[in-house]
Amino acid sequence: MSLSRICCLQSHLRMVSKTSSPTVLRSAPRHRHPVVNLRAISSTALVRDKQAATASTAKPVQKQHDWNRAVSEAEKIVGYPTSFLSLRWLLSDEIANVALHLRKLVGSNHPLLKTAKILIYNGKNNMQAWGLIVLLISKAVGHAPSVPDMEQDKSAGVLHSQRGLAEVTEMIRTSSLVHQGLVNLQPLANAGNELSGDSEMIFGNKIALLSGDYLLGNACLQLAGLKNQELIELISSSVRDLAESNFVGDRDMQNNPLPSKPEPGSARAVSNDDDLGFGDLEDNTQPLNIKDVLGNPEREWSLRHILAAGSLLGKSCQGALILAGQPVKLQKQAYLFGKHLSLAWQACIDMEPFSSPNLSPGDRFSLISAPVLFHLEYDPTLYEEIKKGRESVDNIDYAKIHSEVFKGPGLEKTCNLQKKHSLAAMAVLNELPPSDARTALQNIILAMQDL
Repeated sequence: MSLSRICCLQSHLRMVSKTSSPTVLRSAPRHRHPVVNLRAISSTALVRDKQAATASTAKPVQKQHDWNRAVSEAEKIVGYPTSFLSLRWLLSDEIANVALHLRKLVGSNHPLLKTAKILIYNGKNNMQAWGLIVLLISKAVGHAPSVPDMEQDKSAGVLHSQRGLAEVTEMIRTSSLVHQGLVNLQPLANAGNELSGDSEMIFGNKIALLSGDYLLGNACLQLAGLKNQELIELISSSVRDLAESNFVGDRDMQNNPLPSKPEPGSARAVSNDDDLGFGDLEDNTQPLNIKDVLGNPEREWSLRHILAAGSLLGKSCQGALILAGQPVKLQKQAYLFGKHLSLAWQACIDMEPFSSPNLSPGDRFSLISAPVLFHLEYDPTLYEEIKKGRESVDNIDYAKIHSEVFKGPGLEKTCNLQKKHSLAAMAVLNELPPSDARTALQNIILAMQDL
């Protein structure tokens, strides 16, 4: 140690001795270098800072942990993670090529990258939970005695065909999200002009189109392999609904959905249960009727998200019971469960951007989310700001809309909407016999309340 360093340490000891109590000085051993004391002081401060940081961040971490734990425990009940993003898919040449091409998009702002993150990262947006829900409702209900033993996965309590249907559900949902990542690079007025400057975005569009087609093609092939005509017709109608969801209401030039102009007196109280049955047809393979729906906040929101998600999840749950040989009445209850669970899930996602009073610069949120639609009924003048997005959503002041919605009644109404659909899904589960699968589904619904 250098002489200057020793002098500094000695000066530090003299200052400490003047400010310390006599008792401490008599009991303190003499050290040539006060390294231990300095480390103790530093470690104490570090521990104190770490405890303060942990206390300030404990609540959000616990919420996320509850959701992940509910999903993780549910996966154990049905045997293993059921997603098509399993090892056998990730090792296929086609998926490997897609991943290789995605690397070339890093650094660009193509929407396909965001979709890829949603698919891979854990959380409430993860599509892997869709197939999990199909298998859980399959195990909770069980199958008819007439199902052959070779069709049964007795260790997991589900059928091999039901596991295949769970993969089909995830592939259809994912292909729809990937296709929505296509970017319109050229307005109709400039059609035919050179686009060489947008080579990265053109490449991203090609990957989004081909990847979505690949997933949808494999889903159709696997669905046909189940060899059940009634199931094929049912799931095909959900694919039709997904396509129709892209043509509901107004759209901007990039095909981003815009809310309809609110109709005075068209909305009813959210606590009313009359709209719970919206979209429940006697033959649910038929298209939904959109008459007198647009402009009514709750019905418009339900229509958009039943077509875009609820139809697929509900009909997949119904299809799982078709494969199990269950009666038609129970099949319809499974559809209702999937539909209401999907809508409750969507309401949770819609509230997430409004968890803070301030919107981060550059952040955006869905303009057809429930809080926005409910606020437009409360304050129709905000629609003038949304109308600016007909050419491009870049013209919209998202911070202004966020601030107005956060102060209005839309969030409370959305919370009531989420609870209403959660209770409807829970009511279907309560009709089933007690089982670990039913408990897992109930835990998933309860975990949504903390998201």
